[in-house]
Amino acid sequence: MKLILSIFSFFILTFAFGQGSYQLAVLKYSGGGDYYANPTAVPNLVKFANQQLNANINPEVPYVDVGSSLLFTYPFVHMTGHGNVVFSNSERENLRNYLIGGGFLHIDDNYGMDQYIRPELEKLFPNFKLVELPYNHPIFNQKYKFNGLPKIHEHDGERAQAFGIIIEGRLALLYTYETDLGDGWEDITVHSDTQENHEKALKMGLNILQFALINGGLE
Repeated sequence: MKLILSIFSFFILTFAFGQGSYQLAVLKYSGGGDYYANPTAVPNLVKFANQQLNANINPEVPYVDVGSSLLFTYPFVHMTGHGNVVFSNSERENLRNYLIGGGFLHIDDNYGMDQYIRPELEKLFPNFKLVELPYNHPIFNQKYKFNGLPKIHEHDGERAQAFGIIIEGRLALLYTYETDLGDGWEDITVHSDTQENHEKALKMGLNILQFALINGGLE
C-alpha cells in the first residue's frame, strides 16, 4: 500500500495542474443504479478547472469499472446515480485498495442513492465511519470560499451535507448529500438551472478537485 501511495503522490505532484496531462473518471457499478447519469457534469468541471487553475486535465472522461485494475490510473474518480448500488467482494477489495493507496472518490447523491450507498460504504470500510465535514473544513476554503456545502437543488427540504471517510488523516472519500452538485455541473439547459447555481456548483467542484489533488486530501 505504501508503494501505491508513493506512486499516486508522485503522479499528483508531477502532473496535477502543471506539465503533462491526466484524467478523471466516472465509476461504473452494478445494482441497477444509473451510474451514467449527468454525462456532461464531469467534462464541464474539467473544462472549468482547466480555465480557472490553468490545469491540464484531459477533457475526455471515461467510465471505469469499480473492479478494474484501470481504477488505479485515475487519481480522482466521481460516482453518481439515483438508485441501487451493489459491489461484489472483489470489487469492494479493489476499491478499498484504491482508496487506501491514495486514490480519491467523490460520491454525489443524485437523489435516491442514499439508502443504497450507505450500507455499501459500511461494508467497504467497517472500521471507518462516515463523518460530517464541518463548515470550516479546508475543502470549503480553497480557491473559492464557501460556508459549507452549497444547495444546488431542493428535494426534501433537508440541508446539504458533506460526509467523508478519513484514513490516517487523509480524506479519501467524499460523499455529498442533498446538494446535487453533479446536476449543477451539467450543461445549464439540462436542469434549467440559474447561472448563479451553475457557477456555485462548478466552484465547489473545483474546490473538491483542488483539495483532493493539490492537498492530497490532507488538512
